[in-house]
Amino acid sequence: MLTNITIYWATQTINSSMRLYYEQQHNPFRPAAGRRIEVPTGAALFPREIMRPPRPWAEHLYNIKRWTEMPSGGHFAAMEEPAALAAEVRAFFREL
Repeated sequence: MLTNITIYWATQTINSSMRLYYEQQHNPFRPAAGRRIEVPTGAALFPREIMRPPRPWAEHLYNIKRWTEMPSGGHFAAMEEPAALAAEVRAFFREL
């Protein structure tokens, strides 16, 4: 984790990495009423993630093709569980 933070700090990209959090706080995503995103979507839900939407909410907004409750990991899943995340991404695209 410290290596990741140091890379952001040393390369002066910490601000751009925080932009999404700022945007969500000041201008949250709200799809137009009655609109649904039809692109095939996969969800890998890690147990220690900051937010975990209920599946019915996600299905209301997105064309969910794969929904996986991961056994471990959290907000930094790519660093915490890289093999599990890579396997899940592969499995999603294999089904398409």
